Amino acid sequence: MRKSETLAGLFRVTAVEDLLKAAEGVGGPEMQRSLGPIRLILMGVGVIVGAGIFVVTGSAAAQFAGPAIVLSFVLAAVGCAFCGLCYAEFASLMPVSGSAYTYASATLGEVVAWAMGWNLLMEYAFAASYVAVGWSAYCVNLLNAVGVHLPPALTSAPLGVAHAGLINLPAVALVLAIAFVASRGIGLSATANALIVLLKLAALVLFLGFGAHYVHPQNWRPFVPPNQGAFGHFGWSGMLRGAAVVFVAYLGFDALATTAQEVRNPQRNLPIAILGSLVLCTLLYGGVSLVLTGLVPYGALNAPNPLTVALRGAGGALDCLVPVIDAAAIVGLASVMLVVLLAQPRVLYAMARDGLLPRPLARLDPKTRTPRLATLVAGSAVAILAGLFPIDILVQLVSLGTLSVFIAVCVGVIVLRRTRPDLKRPFRVPLSPIIPLLGAGICVYLLAGLPGPSWALYGGWTVVGGLIYALYGRRSATRLRQAYQASPTPSQTASSS
Repeated sequence: MRKSETLAGLFRVTAVEDLLKAAEGVGGPEMQRSLGPIRLILMGVGVIVGAGIFVVTGSAAAQFAGPAIVLSFVLAAVGCAFCGLCYAEFASLMPVSGSAYTYASATLGEVVAWAMGWNLLMEYAFAASYVAVGWSAYCVNLLNAVGVHLPPALTSAPLGVAHAGLINLPAVALVLAIAFVASRGIGLSATANALIVLLKLAALVLFLGFGAHYVHPQNWRPFVPPNQGAFGHFGWSGMLRGAAVVFVAYLGFDALATTAQEVRNPQRNLPIAILGSLVLCTLLYGGVSLVLTGLVPYGALNAPNPLTVALRGAGGALDCLVPVIDAAAIVGLASVMLVVLLAQPRVLYAMARDGLLPRPLARLDPKTRTPRLATLVAGSAVAILAGLFPIDILVQLVSLGTLSVFIAVCVGVIVLRRTRPDLKRPFRVPLSPIIPLLGAGICVYLLAGLPGPSWALYGGWTVVGGLIYALYGRRSATRLRQAYQASPTPSQTASSS
């Protein structure tokens, strides 16, 4: 009997109504609903248009897909569109912090919700870390251009295979600065992000406009380079692996879902922002990928700052744009960091609110109405990762975690349609269950393209998460749930008085 009760607890589903009540902030400050559709779309663009263009595109083209990286982005975008529709349905139905963690709580049970929350924490932590590493490369390049040279030991990770240093100090400094801004409130963060997004979009338009005149079509031949004898090393399998790696570039709509408790009219505005930012960014990714691989041979793009490499490969004609693009990357990647460091603490907040993590992480600052302690904890963890790890390891782990989370969200839509058909859904995924199944299927397909070492590291992360859940999270959540059920409701308190 006790064993069956334990199994039932592992897969206990939290009612949607209870999740909405838990988000009301009874007994403390509530999050401030200050985000409208424009600022939401700019947040989505801010986090999507950044790492994918300024960092990931070059390494994925050089190592896996060649010019076919454009097709990799298209495949990833199709999968993201299906997943984005599923996110939009959940976000309109449950405008609560926590994103996929919260959705899994209402559909797949506590243990799956923990796994998704643990994946989200990895996804955001490593995403912010690799963005910080890319930002550091652009920053060092810009400083070198103006005659300021930092010691190599302070600008590269000690765990890299080549050119190992002591610590990536610029990356650490950026993370701590962004975490401080994120802790000051969602309104300030969204305004700062909007200004940064406009600046980096202007710079990318310059890159496309001027770079297109210096494209060498021969660099696109063959468009799909022949396979080198191993899966994922060019050829069509390389295009697949490239799609799995660049999938991380579309992390933005997931981050938008974590801010649901701070959105005005979330049932309407979140679906608009999720789908709108995805479409805009896909068009921009395609254009930049074509120009990037047309300016220089794809093999030269294996660098943390591929746009700079491509501009310098144009025979000096575009050198005047190098500092502009470097500056745009520096401010643009900062906006990615900002949105990610808004998202991760809100996942910590949601998990702590449910008792799976220590309760102090669920406290909101009375003045800023943000999870300040969770933000500072997340920022510190990201700073350590950014200072110690090279970019290639970080990127692949983010893709693995992201794809796993997207699969759970797609499956969750199907499950909730069957278990709770009575719920009012302001936005519904069309052609369900076909589109959710296609979204999950594409994610599974892309997972097959990730290399074995990434799976080994992911397995280690999963084991650590399982131990934390078994030794702390499950018991703590059970005690909190029992205390909540035993406490009088507001109506009972009012009647007794």
